[in-house]
Amino acid sequence: MHRQERWSMLILCLILLPAVLLPAAQKQDKTTPSARDTVEGARIFQYHCAVCHGTDGRGHGPDSVVLKHAVPDVTLISQRSGGKFPYQRVKEIIEGERTGLLSQGDREMPIWGPIFHEVESDQDWGEVRLDAITRHMESIQQK
Repeated sequence: MHRQERWSMLILCLILLPAVLLPAAQKQDKTTPSARDTVEGARIFQYHCAVCHGTDGRGHGPDSVVLKHAVPDVTLISQRSGGKFPYQRVKEIIEGERTGLLSQGDREMPIWGPIFHEVESDQDWGEVRLDAITRHMESIQQK
């Protein structure tokens, strides 16, 4: 092949490569948005919440022994709320907009809202993260 033919082939390959790879990538991602959010929520929970609430959410994380108050079992939120998961209330507690079980005194649970709302790639993903972690907590409720 001549040098010009090689360059033409290379340019043609570079032009056609996205057309070949894009459909394959779209077929590979078969999870629904809610399934992805559940996975993301589980990751957020493990990274931010499990240290106190435990990996299973029952309140026995490694740091729970050093806190002044017992860490709540977050798998019982629905049971403590008459069998219905209080989605908005839980989301507001995580964000720091509402207090948790301690109506008076100190709040030992971190306020995650500012951390989740950190701007990343010129976008505020805070609401997405808050919804993902709240949906995850809803998914681990005991029946």
